[in-house]
Amino acid sequence: MSSEISTKQKLTWLITGCSSGFGLAMARLAQANGHNVIAAFRNPSRTPELIEEFTKNGGECVRLDQDESNCGQVIEDIEARGTAIDILVNVAGFGMTGPVESFSEEEVRHMMETNFFGPYRLTRAVAPHMRKRRSGMIVNFSSGSGMEARNSLGLYGASKSALDGLTKTLHKEMSDFNVRVLLVYLGTFNTPMVGKVEPKLKPLDPDYNGTTTGKIYEIMGSGNFKVPGDHIKATQAIYDVVVGEGIGKGHENEMMLPLGVDMAVRAHEVRDSIDHMMDVFGDICNNVNVENR
Repeated sequence: MSSEISTKQKLTWLITGCSSGFGLAMARLAQANGHNVIAAFRNPSRTPELIEEFTKNGGECVRLDQDESNCGQVIEDIEARGTAIDILVNVAGFGMTGPVESFSEEEVRHMMETNFFGPYRLTRAVAPHMRKRRSGMIVNFSSGSGMEARNSLGLYGASKSALDGLTKTLHKEMSDFNVRVLLVYLGTFNTPMVGKVEPKLKPLDPDYNGTTTGKIYEIMGSGNFKVPGDHIKATQAIYDVVVGEGIGKGHENEMMLPLGVDMAVRAHEVRDSIDHMMDVFGDICNNVNVENR
């Protein structure tokens, strides 16, 4: 597979989180376009109708719990039987809301296991195979909270920020081996995850009542907020960038793909924040060198 992927090629996609949302939409789209899809589910027994759908259409379904330390073995097993994974799409994850100070050690570790260590384990397993073949693509899903801090989503944002840093570095490291790496930044989309943002177990401290953090916590926990994004349209955009057609044509080597009107607002906030930082501290930043003593 060259840096420009043709939709006429039948590629093997391993996609996580296929029980709903972006994972399900991506798996269906890739399969509809003639690709070989290996759809991963944490609990396949909960969605027998999807298992039947993918297998009936020539795909494969596997159990993959990325919280398990040996989850990368799924990739090793697939590769060992002679099936080369061309595209890994790390979609699976979950959200949790609450002030940064309020989470238990168990909650923090759970979030990091699912949103960071899981995708890293799969990335770590597939990267050597792609590197040796001098072809392949890894797609990691992030969010606006990973790009910029947002009240009540600090823990979720931290897990995504960790994945962001890893993905950006991987993009640079794999470029020498013709392996593409894409970081997808999502705004708010109409997927089941919107209604499944988990509140922290410990009750909110009354000090936060009426604060911005408290208000966002209540809104996120209720799931009653505006959802501007169409995940089917966004999935098509991601697919186009992966295969280098449609809106993705000519943009195959880009590292970051932002999607959603609220994501655009967040990106502009980050840009303005960095510009402000350099306006305020730029002179100091450039005058702390050895020769300035």
